[in-house]
Amino acid sequence: MRSKLPAQLLVAAACLVGCNESSPKSTPPAPASQAPAPASSAAAPAASTAEAPAPKVAKLEDPPPTKIAAQHLLVAYKGAASVPKGVTRTKEEARKRAEEAARRGKAGEDFSALVAEYSDDSTKANRGNLGVFTRDKMVKPFSDAAFLLPVDAVSDVVETKFGFHVIKRNQ
Repeated sequence: MRSKLPAQLLVAAACLVGCNESSPKSTPPAPASQAPAPASSAAAPAASTAEAPAPKVAKLEDPPPTKIAAQHLLVAYKGAASVPKGVTRTKEEARKRAEEAARRGKAGEDFSALVAEYSDDSTKANRGNLGVFTRDKMVKPFSDAAFLLPVDAVSDVVETKFGFHVIKRNQ
């Protein structure tokens, strides 16, 4: 048995040596490729974990509002619900007009001036001011967009049955 044991140890040692010989050849590239990968992997999760907690923390610190204040402008088109008399533009013309107003609003132009220039809504006389309202007081697409906006932000174009809105959240 003693003679078999050293032979078995020699075979095992040969396997280990053989494995170690091939491992150093593949190990340095593997750690080199693995080192950046874990670093990238570690950096990526760190970046994503850095991004992920921030919104979670913000959500914990700032629960969704139950009321907000906003202004809006409405670009109506022929065939929209409650369209004011005299509006003859097509839906596509209305969309383009609203997109132009949204672009200008996002660029920082005075929103009240944009309301005066673009809006077909009766709130135009009050600079588009809607006052403070709860989510259930507006049609769903409007509320969804308005309640997602940060304070002082201007929305993209929001389509409702009344036409195309651009919303600025004031509080």
